[in-house]
Amino acid sequence: MNRYQVFVKVVETGSFTRTAEALGYTQSAVSQNVAALENELSATLLHRTKSGVGLTADGREYFPYIQALCAAHQRLEEKHREMEGLENGVIRMGTFTSVSRSLLPHCMKEFQRKYPRVRFELEQGEYTSIGQWLRQGSVDLGFLTPETAGGLESATLCEDEMLALLPAGHPLARQEKVSAAQLAAQPFILLGEGEYSVPMRVFRSQGLEPDVRYRVIDDYTIMAMVEEGLGVSALYRRVLGRLGPGLRALPIEPPMKRTIVLACRDRKTLPLASRYFMDFLLGRLKQEDGPGKVCYNTEKTMEETEKRKC
Repeated sequence: MNRYQVFVKVVETGSFTRTAEALGYTQSAVSQNVAALENELSATLLHRTKSGVGLTADGREYFPYIQALCAAHQRLEEKHREMEGLENGVIRMGTFTSVSRSLLPHCMKEFQRKYPRVRFELEQGEYTSIGQWLRQGSVDLGFLTPETAGGLESATLCEDEMLALLPAGHPLARQEKVSAAQLAAQPFILLGEGEYSVPMRVFRSQGLEPDVRYRVIDDYTIMAMVEEGLGVSALYRRVLGRLGPGLRALPIEPPMKRTIVLACRDRKTLPLASRYFMDFLLGRLKQEDGPGKVCYNTEKTMEETEKRKC
């Protein structure tokens, strides 16, 4: 490509000397590249005038094609650099169990079919720790709630509802649904979600103070504890899946729900692989859930209205 690029630069500058200075070549090397191109095309492309170097009639015919060839080659090199960065990229995410269990595995598999050399690093946590990791830059993407994503860019993914988790032989397990008041009156195992707790928000909105005996971060530990009769709990539907015979999951009244968002510090400065995966994940969920389900919010404070609403 050198001779094409040199030729275009000579036309742009109107001078062999200025072209040599711009490209870091000797003037002799510039002349040799132009001569090689003229030899290749069997045509004289340039002639010297009083004001500098100009195109001949043949040169004017060839110039748009050579210019387009140089531009296409530049785009190819840019794409190559982009793909090289993507193919060797590491996607660092802060997540919690219900997302890493239900949303991520299939999307990660599909993404790696397209970009097989991309690696994923998942850090398991809760809203507070994930938010801190994002703000500190130790992860690039993180799953949060709108209430915990202040100061970050976020995209709404989906809603997740909590179900009451009871031992199969518990008196409440015979009901079709359980009230927040009934749960608050039982020894309660609280899922550790950081500073923001969905169950506690609902309990307090009802004027209730639950009998919290345990606070546990791991969902599966809570399941085992409930099955042993240590208390009742509320876990997200996405993490429950198929329950063993020793457990029962029931709807809660009023509902305990959260909105899950995918957040980053600044989308424009995300590493390439993370930015591609963010777009891939949002596009995939939008396709599966239908139009209007995924919204992108670039606002930086929780007080301001979302830029686009569902």
